[in-house]
Amino acid sequence: MAPDATRPRFTVVGAVYDVAAYLPDFIASIEGQDFDLARVEVVMVDDGSTDDSRAVLEAWAARRPDLVRVLHQDNAGQGAARNAGLAAARGEWVTFPDPDDVVDPGYLSTVDTFLSENPETVMVATHRVIWDEASGATTNSHPLRRLFGYDRLADLDVVESSFHGSAPAAFFELDVIRAHDLAFDTRIRPNFEDGHFCSSYLLRCERPLVGFLASTRYHYRKRADKSSSLQGSMRDPRRYTDVFEFGYVAILDDAERLRGRIPLWLQHFVCYELLAYLVAHDVGRVPVIEPGPETEAYHRSVGAILARLDLERVLPRLEFGSQPAHRIALAHGYAEQAWRDEVALVETVDAEQQLARVRYWFTGDEPDERVHNGEVPTAPRHAKTRDLAWFGRVLVRERVLWVRYAPDLRVSVDGRWVDLVFERPATATTRVQPREVRRLTGSPSRRDRQLVARVQPTPTEGLALAAARRAARASSRKRFADAWVLVDRVGAAADNAEAVFRQLRSHHPEVNAWFVVAEGTHDWQRLRGEFGRRVVAHGSLTWRVLMAHCVHLLSSQADAATVRPAEITEFTEPLWRSTFLQRGVITEDLATWLGADHIDLVVTSTPDEQAWLAGDGSPYPFTTKEAQLTGLPRFDRLLEAAQRPEQRDLLVVAPTWRRWLRPDAVDSDFVRHWTALLTAPALAEECRSRGLTLTLLPHPELEELVGRLDLPGVQVLRYDDGTAGVIARAAALVTDYSSTAFDAAYVDRPVVYFQFDADVVLTGGHLGRRGRFDHARDGFGPVTRSVDETVAAISAALEKGLVPPYSDRVAAAFPQRDGQCAERVVQAVLRSTQRDA
Repeated sequence: MAPDATRPRFTVVGAVYDVAAYLPDFIASIEGQDFDLARVEVVMVDDGSTDDSRAVLEAWAARRPDLVRVLHQDNAGQGAARNAGLAAARGEWVTFPDPDDVVDPGYLSTVDTFLSENPETVMVATHRVIWDEASGATTNSHPLRRLFGYDRLADLDVVESSFHGSAPAAFFELDVIRAHDLAFDTRIRPNFEDGHFCSSYLLRCERPLVGFLASTRYHYRKRADKSSSLQGSMRDPRRYTDVFEFGYVAILDDAERLRGRIPLWLQHFVCYELLAYLVAHDVGRVPVIEPGPETEAYHRSVGAILARLDLERVLPRLEFGSQPAHRIALAHGYAEQAWRDEVALVETVDAEQQLARVRYWFTGDEPDERVHNGEVPTAPRHAKTRDLAWFGRVLVRERVLWVRYAPDLRVSVDGRWVDLVFERPATATTRVQPREVRRLTGSPSRRDRQLVARVQPTPTEGLALAAARRAARASSRKRFADAWVLVDRVGAAADNAEAVFRQLRSHHPEVNAWFVVAEGTHDWQRLRGEFGRRVVAHGSLTWRVLMAHCVHLLSSQADAATVRPAEITEFTEPLWRSTFLQRGVITEDLATWLGADHIDLVVTSTPDEQAWLAGDGSPYPFTTKEAQLTGLPRFDRLLEAAQRPEQRDLLVVAPTWRRWLRPDAVDSDFVRHWTALLTAPALAEECRSRGLTLTLLPHPELEELVGRLDLPGVQVLRYDDGTAGVIARAAALVTDYSSTAFDAAYVDRPVVYFQFDADVVLTGGHLGRRGRFDHARDGFGPVTRSVDETVAAISAALEKGLVPPYSDRVAAAFPQRDGQCAERVVQAVLRSTQRDA
């Protein structure tokens, strides 16, 4: 259709609610368009804002009356505000950008050119990129980025896996909207009103011809204050009820009524939406609703929707950042009949112990499983059944087996020999071929435990080349032969790795042990003075050469930057065994963060923690091979310090961090609660009357934030100074979720848990979700929610000390406190290289 010169080419409709701080960027991006703004109208609808948004909009309209109109209404939600703007729109094409986002300068002109060249287009979708407000960086990391490889016009009925559901990043033909009386359904909250509107619009077009434009970008703002995480829609009960009834189910019904079928593009879209629930649940950064009536309704709705879809056609092409378990959950988790995987993955081989890790998925009851070497049955050396649950329901299960590996390894599941594969997808075979074992693992002397072909990097310049050359020298091979490398954090020590390093240097001179920490730090100076050149600067050439010869890496961190640093992998293939010493005791469900990749041994401190990591029903992939009950090595120093005849003269307050906190977040809810406690007159009087010093021991990530606070009368200490002496002097410990509580309990100090934000932190808003450990049921002290309640609990703890039931829980958690935790870790590492009997 030719452009109508009597009406605007584009109408920009913005729904505004309390975004005054972001409006200047939005306004600048609209006024900065290289398109003729005389052909544009902007309709901004203030949806009852309580900040300065209305004033900012009115100032804009006063300055640009030729461009901007402002409407006002009582707060009724984004959909209602957009509908009000839509009713006032006059343009040929309408779009609905969010007023906290921005668009490219050529945004409108690019869309206009595409529409002119492709007049049959019914919708235009623009490339969404993520704008990280905190860093200022823009990344092409949106889950749907693969749809925007190049500018194209796609018929969704033909390119069936393409779809678009974002109204802010789309353009719609206003006449089509008016002809079908389309509007945003205000019942669909807190999300999917965009997706429902886009899908309703496309279902009413003769052909769903959508232009996907990679050449211009819509910048989606990721707010620096992480407010989208804190106020995330995944905690809104309506997301599990109304969104399904008025959104997903309604649009499927609409499709069948209008088309007589559900188009595959819409099936892909709905599956993408359902997948988003599973991903959000697992991502560890989004608080989700806890099991209850809403999640029961959610599971019923998901099952009913999946039964209407052609999953065999849709799911294999569904990617978008999901894991295999997510797709299996949708494909089989709701089916009445139990499902068994057709393949078993031979994932890893431990050449020293002659064991292979084999994994396969299933649903329902455990299958009849048999492992054979040739015709001879063999029992797994270690095995577990891993349960993967979403919103309170187990949808997928996995068997994890460590079995004797040999060329004739076979696995039977429910009487059928499954195909053994080395990666997915792969050419299937029902037994491990001898040539594959030789090619992929080599001889045990190589310490090559990963069942993949090794490709040695070939550096050509810089430190990588220098490290490769120096590592090959005979002097380096001799100096760093069979090296054990220990590291706590790059910038600090005084934790479990340092405890093990000291144990090795004192009692195991036969072990070639080295410690790594950043040069110039307090711990660098301290440890370098005591251990000399045994302490190596992280990032240095010497560190690179050391890591090239490392056979055991023992670290208090489990991130890839520590376990498989890029500075090492760029010039050599790491062959070390990795031991995760932990920084505390795991109480939450961190399974999606703490997987089995590159972790050969993980330290545990209590029988319950070991069972949580290695036992049946656990979400973790670890077995009793990896999860060893040793105790935290730092407990040894803590026990020694606690036995000294020193006065218990401190009240220690040790809050842990929150992933959404910025160093300047002095006006945050977190700071308000902890400041109120630390400055409470009743607490100050309690400390004064008992001769105690109120001591703040913040998590290392909080130190910069704490430095901005005015806390008169509070002594602030650093973790880098070591916690053993501080905890030993504590009359009581106050924390929230920190495993420092286990340190205190280890030496019989009473604990109080101040958990004012448990509904966010323990539902996935921080790093994980509520796990097997329940603070109220299993903790070593009372759980409080308010400042007054916390002060009262502290007073009781100081008066009575550690009393039942908390003393009973301490005894059960630590049946053996003997000062031998570090030595048990050393022995566990040594055993890990011994062939399994």
